[in-house]
Amino acid sequence: MLSCLSGLSVAFVLALVPGSVEALKEGDCEVCVTFLGKFYQTLKDDNVNFNSADIEKALLKSCSDAKGKENRFCYYIGATSDAATKIINEVSKPLSYHVPVEKICEKLKKKDSQICELRYDKQLDLTSVDLKKLKVKDLKKILEEWGESCKGCAEKSDFIRKITELMPKYAPAAAKARTDL
Repeated sequence: MLSCLSGLSVAFVLALVPGSVEALKEGDCEVCVTFLGKFYQTLKDDNVNFNSADIEKALLKSCSDAKGKENRFCYYIGATSDAATKIINEVSKPLSYHVPVEKICEKLKKKDSQICELRYDKQLDLTSVDLKKLKVKDLKKILEEWGESCKGCAEKSDFIRKITELMPKYAPAAAKARTDL
């Protein structure tokens, strides 16, 4: 009788342990962890009421301002107007209980693995990079990150001229450090 009871208790304990909960490795879910970390801090700073509805509203607003990879993350969780799925409650509900963002991203990874495949682009060091050696694609990306475009730019030199013209506005430290201009 005792061996049967201990066997059942072991089976019961094993049933309670969640299966294959894989902790995030360093660098996993980079965009998810960073975005939700900043979002959580914003909620605390703005003294938002920590309930699902208010968090969802704040998340939708935050996602409307998101650009690049963060916008793509918002799309994956359904916080953009053009998203096909809607799993924002997988973010808002755990945040309302102050669950760490890493744990939220682990759960999101199970729902949609693409969420954790998002990575930020490598940032260029504008103080030392030789703009003439960059590809036009990279020059366009710099302008895009600044929220600018280069209308009428046909040559690489046009993009370089536009970047050097706007650098004091968007990267003043880099503009001062550059000596080749």
